[in-house]
Amino acid sequence: MNDVTPRTAGPAPRLLLIEDDPRLGPVMTDYLSDTYDVTLCVDGAAGLDAALGGVFDAMVVDRRLPGLDGIEVVAAIRRAGIATPILVLTALGTVPDKVAGLDAGANDYLVKPFDFDELLARLRALRRTFGEESDAVPIGVWDYYPASRCLYSPYGAPVVLTPKENDLLRLLVGEPHRTFSRGQVAEAVFAGAAQVGAVDAYVHYLRRKTEPSIVVTVRGQGYRLGTL
Repeated sequence: MNDVTPRTAGPAPRLLLIEDDPRLGPVMTDYLSDTYDVTLCVDGAAGLDAALGGVFDAMVVDRRLPGLDGIEVVAAIRRAGIATPILVLTALGTVPDKVAGLDAGANDYLVKPFDFDELLARLRALRRTFGEESDAVPIGVWDYYPASRCLYSPYGAPVVLTPKENDLLRLLVGEPHRTFSRGQVAEAVFAGAAQVGAVDAYVHYLRRKTEPSIVVTVRGQGYRLGTL
């Protein structure tokens, strides 16, 4: 299995493949490696850990996995706020099964047996439609990808944000010239359940991961987007 490594300038797009079939998994990895940097996981729990801890441009998840079902994996990925496009593979081709996968958060469904050229075509279509490459938000010299919770700098490794850090930055980016009060941030990011001290803490976390200038403190008013 490939290591989960940061993306650098000009590499192949990163793909997470969660497939437990001992013959199909390696064959798919070999075929897809002509186009993608593939990380193969052979059970649901390992696949979910990789999805939550890594940064990927697309994911392919088998429907039936040992330990944690593929639908459960997809649902957990979406609950974590990760919007990376996901294609589900399955031997189950019924309409209710497809609906279950799509309702869990999958973007597409491919029934086994399948043609590898069709798989590649579907992945290309997913990345065009849902992929992070169409969602880049420039912040200074950095590129921010809300879907994958990442900031990419020309000077170093990508910065991966937690879901709440990402929600905070997404809020500020959405209205870059607006100053948000701490109460407004608490309502938008924490659904009003957090104290304003938690807002200050997450601003600190975000600054620490990037640079202090990413968020500007407007004295007596709150916070607004800065520059990196």
